Amino acid sequence: MNDIFSYNKITAEITAALKEKIGAHNVCADEEKLEAYSHDEVPQNAYDKKYTAELLLFPESTEHVSEIMKIAYEHKIPVTPRGAGTGLSGGALPAWGGIVMSFEKMNRILELDEENLTITTEPGVVTAEISRMAAQHGLLYAGDPCSGDASFIGGNIAENAGGNKVIKYGATGAQLLALEVVLPDGSVTWFGGKRRKDVTGLDFVHLMAGSEGILGIITKAVLKLMPLPRHSVDLLAAFPDTQSAIDFVPRIITEGGLIPASIEFLDHKALKLAEKYLNTEVPAGNAGAALIIQLENNDADLIEKEFEEIGKLSQKHGAVEVYVADTRSTKDRIWQARKSVPEAVSFFYSRYTKEDLAVPTAMVPRLLEMIREKAEADGLEWIAYGHAGDGNMHCTIISPDCADWHERLHAAQERIYAELIKMGGTLSGEHGIGFKRKGYMKFFLDEAQLELIKRVKLAFDPRNILNPGKLVDWER
Repeated sequence: MNDIFSYNKITAEITAALKEKIGAHNVCADEEKLEAYSHDEVPQNAYDKKYTAELLLFPESTEHVSEIMKIAYEHKIPVTPRGAGTGLSGGALPAWGGIVMSFEKMNRILELDEENLTITTEPGVVTAEISRMAAQHGLLYAGDPCSGDASFIGGNIAENAGGNKVIKYGATGAQLLALEVVLPDGSVTWFGGKRRKDVTGLDFVHLMAGSEGILGIITKAVLKLMPLPRHSVDLLAAFPDTQSAIDFVPRIITEGGLIPASIEFLDHKALKLAEKYLNTEVPAGNAGAALIIQLENNDADLIEKEFEEIGKLSQKHGAVEVYVADTRSTKDRIWQARKSVPEAVSFFYSRYTKEDLAVPTAMVPRLLEMIREKAEADGLEWIAYGHAGDGNMHCTIISPDCADWHERLHAAQERIYAELIKMGGTLSGEHGIGFKRKGYMKFFLDEAQLELIKRVKLAFDPRNILNPGKLVDWER
């Protein structure tokens, strides 16, 4: 097994061949840039050493990607695809050196097809740009990760990003109809099409979603669109504590009879951290916990009845105050607080692990209580926020600044994961496994499934050059 991780270094001849195929201006060996592009949002102090690419490439077309992969395949050079670098799993880390391929120049929206309700893009398009173009045509792209103002659609697909509206519309994979993919040997193929139904062959489109760049490189994506709801309202419900806030979540559906577009949760520490980072008061900033509940409807009178019903219902179940945001400025203020929390953690702390735990929605209260118990027992801080409506919670565990902080966090993770499994939970809901979490996969998947992942990987990539060292541990 060790020989599949035996790679060649990039020689002057290989560099010259790459320059000839994609242009010298798209080939970079500058040390400062190499370092900047050799990681994502996982802090480098989370790893045992610094991992850096030998060469940075900026393809401008599918043809460029194909030529790069042909050269890499021939010479057995590892290639790490990279989007905007907003990932939280070490997916863009060049674990074996070689090439980092950045897609920032493949940033065109190629087509908006109003008749078939699709939009076709290159992988380097910022997700929010897709949403804006769709909205200009009265349409909705339902993929809505919190990083949407910065993340690339290619990265969203590679991680099957979830985000705020999964409860109503599903994750990124649910928005996919077709993909153009460059395989590790440089061949180009299309999976899927604009069809809404297709069982001709295997469903490679949705195998690619969440495959973390280990099977092929996405160079075009055809995404589903739908009519844009005419009206939306965001409610911020303030609760005295975490338990009452989380207990209210299922009541929205069971008693209210509604499926909101979003149900987001912030505990008290997350609210205060957002205030500190934004240097301003946020609505419900002094609450014990808060829920952001987003409603969408085409009928103005009906949406007013819905948010009034949710407001009354939330107060019946313990909310101390409910803020209604029905203008752009008030909505932005509420969502800015929610979206700033991950950045605030990175800004104010340096020794932490951002977890991406997913459980059946009914287990969210127990999950948060378990996190509190384990963190307190280990003398660690914790902050909880995330997607309460679909059971995906982003709990951050923070260590004091001490010599053994790595060991303390790892020990806490293992204790948390052991309890998570008992709840029917899993290691990652949307951020992916990448390099950061691969060592823990053995706790969540049996050996037969881990071996199957390896076999699928090698079926696509027999030379193991595409994003090697991610998702599962191999014997070295």
